[in-house]
Amino acid sequence: MMFRSTTLPALRGGALALLAALLFGASTPLVQRWGAGIGPFSTAALLYAGAAFVGMLSRRPAGLEARLATSDLPRLLTMAAFGAVLGPVALAWGLQRTSGTSASLMLTLEAVFTAVLASRLYHETMGRRVWMAMLLLSLGGGVLVLDQSRGGATQWQGLLAVMLATLAWGVDNTLSRALAERDPGQVVMAKAALGAMASTVMATLAGEPWPGWPVMLTLGLVGASGYGLSLRLYLLAQRAFGAARTGSVFAFAPFIGAAVAWLLGDRSASWPIAAGGALMMTGVLLHLAESHGHEHAHEALEHEHAHRHDDGHHEHSHDTMPTGPHSHPHRHEPLRHSHAHVPDAHHTHRH
Repeated sequence: MMFRSTTLPALRGGALALLAALLFGASTPLVQRWGAGIGPFSTAALLYAGAAFVGMLSRRPAGLEARLATSDLPRLLTMAAFGAVLGPVALAWGLQRTSGTSASLMLTLEAVFTAVLASRLYHETMGRRVWMAMLLLSLGGGVLVLDQSRGGATQWQGLLAVMLATLAWGVDNTLSRALAERDPGQVVMAKAALGAMASTVMATLAGEPWPGWPVMLTLGLVGASGYGLSLRLYLLAQRAFGAARTGSVFAFAPFIGAAVAWLLGDRSASWPIAAGGALMMTGVLLHLAESHGHEHAHEALEHEHAHRHDDGHHEHSHDTMPTGPHSHPHRHEPLRHSHAHVPDAHHTHRH
């Protein structure tokens, strides 16, 4: 039986998550710079308008990816409420009240919330190494809050708002795991469009003024890359190796954001910020060092998603055997085998 990437089953997922992290991380200090003086609802609406545009352009034919179903609507609405409204609004509010460097590093806590929720809802493996990584990430976040508290109430309130954004995105990430097998372009378009519409309505009700066209276009472009394309890559990473591990690799995003903030002139870094960042980086690396493999059983399963026939799990036949990725409803017969694996759509067994 043939398995693709048998020695490093998480390699593809890790690369996709890292690229998503690079795009999102770079967007945080850009939102702080271009969103200065703009209402948080207006900022969120512009970011997700750009993301929706990317989703619309990146949809794939039905024969290559599974379509969204009517039954997915409640989940999409909840994802949009947490990930496309509460998250960016809290982030935009917090970025105007704390430094870009510390806010970027605080976003590492998104990995903690995602991993804990994924272990509870999807029973993803969380060994002692992973829990230690989550502890280090949490301690690092605590150090940042304590450091910002020295700058007055406004500073730490801004950082707590950023923490609220990470919680909202942790909920969003966990909910999106169930849609990772759908067409990612379609998921991005639907979620972003819902978020943009909701934020626009709230911006109007709150009487927030809209910026000029140059700023609107810039924030739209930031949203297209840091929220639209990044989310598409994030969903593909979740498909490859689960919600908790994707969240862990994505925790590199804050360090990218902190580096970009420094390049843009933010010199607020201090020894406590460096210590908090070091704790968080150690936690990320510890989580990524985890490996997992044992004999396991697959129960009979029927579902639809993009798949190949050289991965050791898709042995059904076609009249004309396709040579690449394709999508259609298919059935898996019961199977028992042993190999290195990660929590993807075919490895949801309990431990």
